[in-house]
Order: sequence, then C-alpha cells, then structure tokens
Amino acid sequence: MEMLNTTDLTRETAIQTAQNEIVLNAAYINGDWVTIEALATDSGDASFDNRSNHALYDPNSGNVIATTRLCTSAHVEQAVAAADEAFASWSQTTVSERARYLNAIAESMEQQFDKLVGLSVLNNGKPIEEAKIDVSDAIACYRYYANLITEQATWSKVSTLESGIRLLKTYSPVGICALITPWNFPMVTTSWKLAPALAAGCTVLLKPSEVTLLPELMLGNILSEIGLPKGVVNILPGAAEVGTAMTSHPLIDKVSFTGSNVVGEKVMVQAAKGIKDISLELGGKSAIVVCADADIDYACDLIIGGIFTNAGQICSATSRLVVHQDIAEQLFDTLKVKTESLQIGDGFATETQMGPLVSEQQLNQVKKFFDIATAENLNCLTGGELLEASGYFAMPTIYTDVPTTSQLWMEEVFGPVLVCATFTDDAEAIRLANDSKFALAATIVSANETAALEIALQIKAGHIWINEQQIVLPEAGWGGFKHSGIGRELGSDGLSAYQKSKHVLLTH
Repeated sequence: MEMLNTTDLTRETAIQTAQNEIVLNAAYINGDWVTIEALATDSGDASFDNRSNHALYDPNSGNVIATTRLCTSAHVEQAVAAADEAFASWSQTTVSERARYLNAIAESMEQQFDKLVGLSVLNNGKPIEEAKIDVSDAIACYRYYANLITEQATWSKVSTLESGIRLLKTYSPVGICALITPWNFPMVTTSWKLAPALAAGCTVLLKPSEVTLLPELMLGNILSEIGLPKGVVNILPGAAEVGTAMTSHPLIDKVSFTGSNVVGEKVMVQAAKGIKDISLELGGKSAIVVCADADIDYACDLIIGGIFTNAGQICSATSRLVVHQDIAEQLFDTLKVKTESLQIGDGFATETQMGPLVSEQQLNQVKKFFDIATAENLNCLTGGELLEASGYFAMPTIYTDVPTTSQLWMEEVFGPVLVCATFTDDAEAIRLANDSKFALAATIVSANETAALEIALQIKAGHIWINEQQIVLPEAGWGGFKHSGIGRELGSDGLSAYQKSKHVLLTH
C-alpha cells in the first residue's frame, strides 16, 4: 500500500498520545474497557510485581514510558463468555456488513495514522519509515479481507461424476478464536489474524504482546468508535498466564499463534486437549542466495534490507548469506562498507536506518550469540558488539566463512546478525539454503530469472523473493515448512484458516 503523508512525528507527541488516548490498567471486553484491579500484595506470587506494575519501555533510552496492570485468567473467562454470546449473531451477519466494519477499521487507522506510527516508534523502537510501512500494511490487510469476503460465493457448485445429484459447497466460521501476536510487528500481525477472522464471521480473543501494548491498545478505541458489536473482539493485555488460559479453554475453537518455537510447542500441546484448530507461525533462519551473475551493489542492498530491517527482529530475516565464491570477496568488501555506513540511532530521527532492539531481554539474547561467535572463533567482518549507548542497541554484524555446524548458522538470533557461506554451483547453493530446520522464506539474487526460478522450485520455503526486497502483499499466503509452523496467513489461505467448508448434496 502507498504510505500516507505524515506531519512531523516526535517522541513528545507520541508520549502525549500514550498519556491521553491509551487506556491502561484495563482489558477491552464485551465492547468496554474493564478495569484490571490490582492484585493482593500478600498473594505470595513471585510474578506479582510484573503483573501489577508492568512497565512499557522506550527501547531508545531504556526509560519507562508507562506502567500498567496485566490481565489474569479471570479476564479470559469474561472475554470467552462475551465472545460466545456474540458468536450466534455475528456469525450470521452478511458479508457486506462484515466488510463494512473491516473498511471502517481501515478508515479509522488512516485517520490516526500519525498517532499509530508514533506509538510504534516509541514502544517498539523501529525507525519512522519502517513504522509507516507497518501501519500502511495493516490498513491494506483490513481492506483486502473486506474485498475478499464480498467476492467469495455463498454457494459454489462442485462437479461430480455422479448423475442425478448436485453437490454444493459453502463455508462457515470456525468459531471463537484465540489470537496471540508478537512484539516485532505490532498492528501488522494483528491485522493478519484479526481481519480474516472477522471476515469469516468468527469472534475473537486477542492477546497482543505485553512488550508493545501501546500501539495495540489503540485498536480497542477504534472498535468502539466504529460501533463493532459487543463481544466480537476482546483485547487482553496479558502475559503467559493469559495465553495459556486462552489456548486451553474448552470453548475456544481455534488458536492462531505467532512467536518462538519454544512457546509454539507449548501452545500446540495446550490446544491438543480440546482438538482445537491451530495455526502456528514460528521461527526462521532464511537464506539469501547470491549467484555469480548478480549485480553486487544491488545484491548488497537486498542483503542489508533482509537482515538489518527492524534490527533483524523479523521471522523471515534472511540471516544466512549463501554467495557464489567467484564474487564473494568483492561482495564482502562492498557489504562491509555499506553496513558500516548505516545510520543507527533513535527511531524518531529521520536519518536513522536501524533502531534499537525492542528490549533488554532481546539485547541480552543478541549478546549471547556474540559471545558464542567469539567462543567458536568465527571470522567477524564487522560488528559483533553492543553499542555503548543508552537504550538497547547492537551493532549490525556480519560473520564470514561460517561452518554449518555453528550455532549461529543453525539457530535464530532474532537480531542484526548475518552469517555467510560460499558455494560453487547451484546444487551446493540449494543444499546450503535448505540446511536448516526452518523453512519460512528465501531470497535469490541473479541476472537470470529463469535460473532463479529453477532454484526457487528446489528451495524449501513458503515465500521467496527474486531480486526484490522483502515486500509482503496481503494477497500472498504467508507461512513455512518444517519447524517454521503450521498453516498459512494472508491471501485466500488466510481466510480459509478461519473457515470450515460445508458440503450439501441435493437431487438434480
């Protein structure tokens, strides 16, 4: 989607929005903000302070923006009851009515574009231009599903070899859905799940990441503003306790989770007890393959975009570079210069190209891999250190000649860290690209499109870019193979994830 024009965005205006418009210490249940009462201090629960005084941070400085109370399992019960009551009527609404609400969400987001961008920069740390893309993509997703659901035929005829009968196909909403979204793309991943769920006629419990609540909580205001029927969407700002209560609740029909593999496996176990429908979008360790005929300067731009956008905190980050040995030396020289020229700093500064990591925990995660690289004696082309600055900054980092046995080759860092290996022919490039337990995405850079498409056919990944940055369109299904998850989001597959097909057989 083309980005909207914005006025000047500053930390001060974003803080004002957070103070004046975000409802804290509350959950959005049954169309209203329900106060989350403080927990009893004598509960003996070690997590009491985190739940009652949960801090939201500015990653640029490490300062606390605000504190809020988090939901408990009791709020999940209230939200499930509201969603259950709303389902009977919402599931029977016309597709045009559902489309109208989806378009209304998009319109409200457009009207509040600057505020949403500012809150994303403030709470997530990403540069303004990246945040603008995120909000634009979320808006486009709501509009896409508004259009898609109106195009889907209520009844479609299925051809059969039998005579004297007719077979018709229709779709029904899967039911009450538990949606759990991560912190790296607030609003975006929410739209990937919420838009098709609403389009299908499902009711929803949404648990956004407790790390980036500020931009996500604006959604509750938007839903009230557009008059979405009560109980259709319930927003629960909570931690693991809330996620567990949602995924294991007997009245939840579907669970859609985006996050780490460790948590994803737990979600799968919890959902299994009730035979729930499940979608999992998990980790990635994607490869970017640069062929011998590639334009080196352009290839370096694609490499940098694929690993340093959002400070590498992207499940599809092309964090493994597989480059033809004939151009490797020249490419590494160019890549080093371009990487070291990146402007790292405050997301509100217009010149910033890479912002901070989202949290101290994520910074420590990246530091752990720097230490592993040192212990493994990897060749560091550039970076490999934390920046001496306030906030959660790590240097954009590149390691060359990395063996496939290295932890950095095998494990998802989720930070600005690139590992590199070389190849001599296409077969070796494909083998290296597929040498991962993950299989979410890949990029191929080549002057020969036909050859690139042949490579793409043999790389195991759900989404592949050829000579292009990581553009994700709402029309294109999103998801991977292997440990990268189950199912697909976006596109018509994303709508199907919230529907069950139903067949009706009649006499001719």
